[in-house]
Amino acid sequence: MNSVVLDAPFEPAALAEASTATLQNTLLKHVDERDTDSMAKKVRFANGILLPLFNELERRNPTPDLNQQISLLKGVWRPVWSTIPFQDIIPGRVHHESYQIFDDNGFYANLARYKPGRKAPIFSWLSRWLLSYDFMIMQSYGVQTLTEADHPSAPGQIGQDYWEIQNVCIRQVLRFGSPTFSAESAQAWFNRTVAQYQKDPDFQSQNSAPIQGKNRIQVKQYQKISEARPRLDHLYIDQDFRLIKSQREKSQRPSYTVAIRLNSVQESGIDLGKVSL
Repeated sequence: MNSVVLDAPFEPAALAEASTATLQNTLLKHVDERDTDSMAKKVRFANGILLPLFNELERRNPTPDLNQQISLLKGVWRPVWSTIPFQDIIPGRVHHESYQIFDDNGFYANLARYKPGRKAPIFSWLSRWLLSYDFMIMQSYGVQTLTEADHPSAPGQIGQDYWEIQNVCIRQVLRFGSPTFSAESAQAWFNRTVAQYQKDPDFQSQNSAPIQGKNRIQVKQYQKISEARPRLDHLYIDQDFRLIKSQREKSQRPSYTVAIRLNSVQESGIDLGKVSL
């Protein structure tokens, strides 16, 4: 198995000569244990250090055809590092209990567990064992061909395929004494939500606002998330590894996400620095 890791700063010649497995291992190693950094720090790291690596992986994308990407998406993915701002609008996200789940029925979801106050010594025990906040944003997805140059989700070139992403609903549950939010638990919740949405035409309007106690700024953020039509591009995608560039709206900076398929590595005790895909 390839375990070579390149050091930053990344030289174009070294990137060009490296194998794709080396590039993937290098990216996983350099983002290892950095997902808890502040958003500003992660954005600087992406723009200042990782962009050459992103560009080289994009150049080697084995599946640029969006229709062919659909079959690769189905399953449970772990976002190991991301600069998407909405993920941390609620404090206390449990990073190893965060998931992206895709089904081949045209729906996918971002799900995560939050334990507010878990980093504060006074509240950490109570938060760990008694209080959990589970959050899901479910979206529909499909491939469309651009017919309008100003379409909010599209790349701006008429005739080009793009991902049509629409927010379906936001679900949130406050749990007491809840067990670990496992991939199986996340999948079951997602499946129930899809089934309920397909059965109830008014389902998308339910639970679309934050739970009581959130401030006005967060309420506005929830509203923006609900109303957005995100743009999504896979800079690189294969069976087990994804590098995603996304943008919630045209005025927002691009965000990047590194995701790995859960069944391609051990779900517990992952050492990303030793992963070879």
